[in-house]
Amino acid sequence: MTAKTQIQKPEEKESGFAFNRENYILLIVGLVVIILGFILMIGGGSDDPEVFSDALFGFRRLTLAPLLILSGYIIEIFAIMRRPKNK
Repeated sequence: MTAKTQIQKPEEKESGFAFNRENYILLIVGLVVIILGFILMIGGGSDDPEVFSDALFGFRRLTLAPLLILSGYIIEIFAIMRRPKNK
């Protein structure tokens, strides 16, 4: 009869949460940047439907707001993919 030997793996420290404090802070920062981008995108219309407003095609709405939204999503992906540091 041969005895089967079991290879034991080193125990990994189990914490109750998937993320640590730094990940949650990055998630909140990314969400704030995304919301700021959407806030910058609103407005610029005209109250009178017969009058055209050139504010619709300004730098803030066409360039700055989409860049903020995109950078917010990049921050969110980074916050999710970041590994916690081992102590």
